[in-house]
Amino acid sequence: MKILYVTTIGITMGFFKSFIKDLTDMGHTVELACNDMEEPVPAFYHNLGCKIHRLSCSRTPFSKGNLTAVKQIRRLVEENHYDIVHCHTPVAATCTRLACRKLRKKQGVKVFYTAHGFHFYKGAPLKNWMIYYPVEKLCARYTDKLITINQEDYELAKRKMKAKEVLYVPGVGVDLTRFQNVSVDKMAKRLELGISSEAIILLSVGELNENKNHQVIIRAMAQLMRGDLHYLIAGIGPKADELKRLTKELGLTGRVHLLGYRADVVELYQVADIFAFPSYREGLSVSVMEAMASGLPCAVSRIRGNTDLISSNGGAYFDPYQVEECASALKTVLESDTAAMGSYNQRKVRYFSQGNIRDMMNNIYGIQFR
Repeated sequence: MKILYVTTIGITMGFFKSFIKDLTDMGHTVELACNDMEEPVPAFYHNLGCKIHRLSCSRTPFSKGNLTAVKQIRRLVEENHYDIVHCHTPVAATCTRLACRKLRKKQGVKVFYTAHGFHFYKGAPLKNWMIYYPVEKLCARYTDKLITINQEDYELAKRKMKAKEVLYVPGVGVDLTRFQNVSVDKMAKRLELGISSEAIILLSVGELNENKNHQVIIRAMAQLMRGDLHYLIAGIGPKADELKRLTKELGLTGRVHLLGYRADVVELYQVADIFAFPSYREGLSVSVMEAMASGLPCAVSRIRGNTDLISSNGGAYFDPYQVEECASALKTVLESDTAAMGSYNQRKVRYFSQGNIRDMMNNIYGIQFR
C-alpha cells in the first residue's frame, strides 16, 4: 500500500511517528507532504527513509500559497497513484480534499482526514463559524473517512458533515511506557529547580501563547494566598514577558517559574503535585494525557477534549475565563485525595494509549500490524 500524509507544516508530522513506523515496518510506502521551511519535518522521518514533498501551504487561511498547494497535491497524487491520502490540520486538509475531489473517482484514491479539533465549537467566536464551518462542511463531501478525536466534534460531524464515514479515535495516542516506572530523585530535582521539599507544585506544559491561558492560573494563585504553592510552566512563546510582568505585579516572584523549553518533562511530571491546564481551546490534549499517565490529578478548563479526559474522580474543572472558578478548582484538588485521583487517571488513560489508538487505526486502514 502507498500512503501520503499531508500536513500544513512539517513539525505536525511529529504526532504520527509511531503509527507511520508501524506502516513502514510492514512494508508499506509512506510519503510526507508539507511546508517544512520554518518548522521542518522531524529527522526521524529522514532516518526512516520517507520521501518528503515540499508544499507552499500556510497556516494563514487566505494565503496565495494555499492555492498553489492545491495544484501541488493534485499533481503528486496523479503522478504517484497513492492508495490513501491522509490529511491533517485545517488548511492542509482543505487543500488536499479540493485537490483530490475528482481523483477519488478517477484513480480510486481514498481520502482520510483527521480533525484535531474543529476551529468551530461550543463557545467559539462567530468568525470561526463563519470561516471554518462552511469550508469543512463542503470538503466533508470529498472525504472518505472523517476522523474526529473528541466527543463534541464527533457528534457535530455525525449530524452536520456529509463525509462517506465519520469516525471517532481518541487522539494520536500517548506512549504510556514513557511515564510508567520513571525513576527520579524528587528531592534532587526540586533542588535543581530551586523549590523546597515542602512546596506544592502546579505544572503546565505548553507554548506560552494566548490560547494556553497561563495567566488565569497565576491570578488564581494570588487569590488562594498560599505561600507554599509554586507554579512551573514548561514551554516557550510570545507571552513570556507578559507572564513575568503579571507575576511581579501580583507579588508572586519566586513562586512562578518560567522554565522555557525542557527536555525533561517526564521528570517534571514526577515532581509535580497537580497538573494545571487552562486552555481556551483544544482538540484532545497530549500533555493532559501525559500528566494522567504520570499519576497526577488535574485541574483543567471546562472545554471539549478536557471533558473527555478528566472527571471529578481525577480532578476538577473551571471556566477558563473565570479566575474565581479556577481558584476554586485548584482548592478542590488541593483538599482532595490527590493520590487516589492520580491513580484513577492512570487507569483511565489506558483507553488513550498508543496501543489502543494503533488498533483503531488498524481497523480504519484495514491493515494488520501484529
